[in-house]
Order: sequence, then C-alpha cells, then structure tokens
Amino acid sequence: MDRVSSAPLEGVRVLDLTRLLPGPVCAMHLADMGAEVVKLEDTGAGDYAWAALRSQVNRNKRGLQLDLKKEEGKALFLDLCEKADVVIEGFRPGVMDRLGVGYEVVKQRNPAIVYCSMTGYGQTGPSSQAAGHDINYIARAGVADQVGNGVGKPALSNLPLADLLGGASTAAIGILAALFDAQRTRKGRLVDISFSDGILAYAGLPMAALNEFGQATPAGVTKLTGGAAYYGFYETADHRYIAVGAFEKKFWDVFCALIGREDLKPLHDTPDSDRVNYVKQELSQLIAAHDFAWWSEKLADSDCCVTPVLNMGETANDVHFKERGMIIESTDEQGKTVRQLGSPFKMSGFEFAIHKSSPAAGQHTVAVLKDWGVSEERIRHLLDETVIIQG
Repeated sequence: MDRVSSAPLEGVRVLDLTRLLPGPVCAMHLADMGAEVVKLEDTGAGDYAWAALRSQVNRNKRGLQLDLKKEEGKALFLDLCEKADVVIEGFRPGVMDRLGVGYEVVKQRNPAIVYCSMTGYGQTGPSSQAAGHDINYIARAGVADQVGNGVGKPALSNLPLADLLGGASTAAIGILAALFDAQRTRKGRLVDISFSDGILAYAGLPMAALNEFGQATPAGVTKLTGGAAYYGFYETADHRYIAVGAFEKKFWDVFCALIGREDLKPLHDTPDSDRVNYVKQELSQLIAAHDFAWWSEKLADSDCCVTPVLNMGETANDVHFKERGMIIESTDEQGKTVRQLGSPFKMSGFEFAIHKSSPAAGQHTVAVLKDWGVSEERIRHLLDETVIIQG
C-alpha cells in the first residue's frame, strides 16, 4: 500500500436519516471512507435497532436529534441541507414530501444535493407503498426460489440479502455515482433505491436460464445448488461441514489426490446422474469418517477450493481476516472483548480506522450544529423548544 494520504470521501457531508440496517450500513460505508456522516434521529423513538447491531453499523458517525414535525425543525434541516452533499432517507414514498423536506424542496436550497431514498419497492410502481421486509423482497424478486439446495422450503439467511446486497450496497454505488457527477456539474440527483430492484438486478444466472430454457432452473438442480458432486457441503464425523467448491477440473484433481481417491478424477463433471450420486455417496462417507478438526488440518495447506465451514466465532479469530483488518477487537468498560467488522474497501493512500464509536441518540447535536455554522443563540432556542435534543 502507498503512504497514507487522505480518505477518498474527505470533505463530503452526509445527513443520514435511516434506521435499522440497510440505510445505516450504506452510510457507514461512506463514513468509513472519510465522509462526515451525521446520524439524524427524531426526538421520539429514533433508531430503535438492537443496541449491539446499532454499534456495528453506525461507527464513524456523529449523532443529532431533530424534530422534523416542527416548523423550526424543518427549517433547520433545510439549512443543513444547504451545506450537505448527500441526504439518505428510508421512509415510505411520500413521507418526506409530507414533512416538507422532500427532494424537490431540498434541491431548491441545494441544486447539487444527492438525495437517496431507500425503500422496499421504490418510489414508483403499483407496489411502491407496500410494506415489507427482506423475506418479502427476495420472494417477490424470485430470489428466494433460487436459494437453498432444493430440499423442502426456500432457505433463510442471517445475512438479509435484499437489505444488504440489494439495499445498502446498491445505494452506496448509486450515491457515489451521483456524487461524482455532482462534483463535475453542480447538479445533484434523486437516487431511487428499491431493495427488491437491487436484489433482482443480481439474478443474472436464473434470468439466463429463463431465456435459454423457458424457466429458471430450480434450486437443487443446478451445479451451484447441489446438482454436482464437486460443489456442496459434506458433513464431518462430529456434525460440522466441509465446503467442496472444486468447480474446475484442476482443483478437483488436487482434491482427489489429497483424499487418496484418484479413481474419482474422471468423474468430475460426469453427465450421468447415477455416477454423480455415486461420487456424492463416496465423498459423504469419506468426509464423515473424520471430524472437523482433522479435516481442517488436512486442508490447511491445500489449494483445491475445499474449506472448512467456520462459525462466526471461528471466523472472528481467523488469522487471515485479522491480517486483513476485517476483525477489530477492543475492550468495553466491563472488560468484555467487543469485535467490529473492518471495512472491505482497501485502497492505496488510505487506511481504514474506527475514529468514532456508534453515537447515542443526539450525542453530538450541539457540536454538529456549531460545526455546520448554526449560531449559539439559535441552538439554545432550539434546545429550549425541544426542537433538538442533546443526548
């Protein structure tokens, strides 16, 4: 890596009005890359995310509490928008407009503003007002039907695919594209992010199958979901799992040599279903003959795309991820080890760091307003009228 110079988003100001997971993760990515992100919460429930989750996705931000339902709160928000580069909100379509702080109003105050609205089904379309959660978005987008091994019902994940891949990641891409253009043209954009659109946009493999065969291949039939012996999970003697991903013949050959089954090499991608089942049975018996620790040691120095399936506790202690800065440990006031996930964005001239822990609601209200040019007299008045709250 080159000598650290400056963060790529240094000087970018972001007002983050989102709650829970997708929006906060998107804004966290921007904060991690140097943007000044203000987590703006209402003076009521605010962001009611689980405290442990809140601490994971709101680092490197400062907290401000503001009542947008009061005229003085709305006026203050619009004043802040004049000095912001990005606004991120995650309310249902129309809510920000009804509050008087929608995109059309904000862009009159700041034509260069990038205003990102994150919703389940987008700002337009017949389902735009529908409620939903990750399970609904992946279901509607045809993605739930493609997840799993074809045995029983569709599979669920502890990593919400639509919220994170379709929402947080897609929003960050859209914001950065619009921000890049705004820096050149001084004209901002409304960035309309739909979680269901976002996850559907990644469904290229099933869409290709639909075009080719008239229907998407169901989960459990494709080579990626259980149709091939060389790509799947196999149970160990102690009921853990090994991930066999020897998709290419060269990796399969290395694996077969490692396990002493040279006879299986020619059966790598056999089209004969009986032979596929035979290989699966042989691998199942062979892997079930030893425990997880034995296989972990056996595979440690191999290069065959076969790996132990770690749990999160094991991943948190994995030397590779620690070396990559993806696991960051600290100690809380009770002496308990607390882990944060690092940033996946590695680039020359920049080194990620956690400069600020997740803020309490309104923790930096006064400091933020002073930094953004609001007078002390106005701040005192707003505090007295509970338009803003200092946490």
